[in-house]
Amino acid sequence: MGADTEQKVGVVSESVADCAGTFRFGIEEEYFLVDAETKAIASTVPEALFATAKTSTLGRGKCEFLQQQLEVATEPHVDMVKARAELRQLRHALAAIAAPHGLAILAAGTHPTAVWTEAQQTKAERYDAVMHDLQMIGKRNMLCGLHVHVELPDPDARVDVMTRMLPYLPIFIALATSSPFWRSQRTGLLGYRLAAYDELPRTGVPELFRTRKEFETYVDTLVRGGVMPDASFIWWAMRPSAAHPTLELRAPDCCTRLEDTLAIAALYRTLARRVFLNPWINADLTAVSRAVVVENKWRAQRYGIHGTFVDEARPREVPFLRWLDQVIEDAADDAAALGCLDEVVRCRAIVAGGTSADAQLKVYRQARDNGAERGEALAAVSEWLAETTLGRDGRGHYLRNPHLHPGAVRTYPDRPVLHVLRPAETAVHVERDLTADLQLASSITAAGCLSLGGAPRSSRSTILRCRARPRSIRASRT
Repeated sequence: MGADTEQKVGVVSESVADCAGTFRFGIEEEYFLVDAETKAIASTVPEALFATAKTSTLGRGKCEFLQQQLEVATEPHVDMVKARAELRQLRHALAAIAAPHGLAILAAGTHPTAVWTEAQQTKAERYDAVMHDLQMIGKRNMLCGLHVHVELPDPDARVDVMTRMLPYLPIFIALATSSPFWRSQRTGLLGYRLAAYDELPRTGVPELFRTRKEFETYVDTLVRGGVMPDASFIWWAMRPSAAHPTLELRAPDCCTRLEDTLAIAALYRTLARRVFLNPWINADLTAVSRAVVVENKWRAQRYGIHGTFVDEARPREVPFLRWLDQVIEDAADDAAALGCLDEVVRCRAIVAGGTSADAQLKVYRQARDNGAERGEALAAVSEWLAETTLGRDGRGHYLRNPHLHPGAVRTYPDRPVLHVLRPAETAVHVERDLTADLQLASSITAAGCLSLGGAPRSSRSTILRCRARPRSIRASRT
């Protein structure tokens, strides 16, 4: 819901610098501001913090709709390594800026214990207008998301590509789930954030517009009707940006782990290229197709990577990993062409090791199983989130780059080949990732005077069932 730097009635139409087809991309992340000691949501945030965040990051860090939030936006990139370095630097820069005020940052879709009734709106003319229109729904928007912008060679194709990208939307939601708690309650969903966010108007799955003209007619109709001042007030899960010549993904929760953010951004960029270059892909979507997307979106919010999904062309449900494997296999050439095949393959590691929501629930269950009260267990979750946001263990030490892969990329003279680990190999990766999470949870709760032992093996069963398929996949364009 952040304020766009440039607002227009329609969508940006200036010539695009990406004429070479590099599909430049940018990443935006929203963070919670929390008390540095307790990791509870900040009660008050000084204006000086926002001013310093903006000047110290050359405008890359800025305020958000609520005062308990901060947002960062990277420069446009074509190199994943540089994007990773900038985003890591921005996370640490904001943490350093918040520290003198007794605050820290936390990356997740929802804060485990935040109470939205205590939220305070950021003072800005745009935000005043939004709050006046949304009333209580606006104040409930204590939610943090991940936005990925991708620049297409032809900006006029953004509406068509957006529509044909819709079937992939639930994949990004499932991979990013980081919001299993709301107001100190387990929601039963792995991605609760969208359930709250979709209370807002003009959110959710975009309509089946086919051309830029159709979209702009819709925008102009709402503007003339006094519904909104410009297209930046459309908050769909995916939209043509009103400020940049990009197609913007808005559905995912903010990822706690930096590497998850990069993996999701790489997959979105890759699929944008594939859909743009192949006009036949999903060209026959119907109202039924969109309804299936809506259902799969819900299943991604509810079950995350552990769910099964509906395939309009098949008579039975499809496990998430099988669907993801097929998408990666189909798009491997595009990922290789963009130089982000490693990051795309890492999406399998998210499935093998679990999302932030899975990790949060493990930390919570472990604390409760060892006698912690609910508030203490939730505090352990918040501590894990704050430490993992900055890539640290429970002792404040920085972890090695956690670039885990359940599949490795092997380059051959003709094309890349994706080697998917055998089930036994995958289990080793899962066990290592899970062990790291549990060690961090133990050290966090130990610091809080809770006695936590090793997690029972039953708590690992869900993750261990999610294994990569035991075969090698040759990347090919279909």
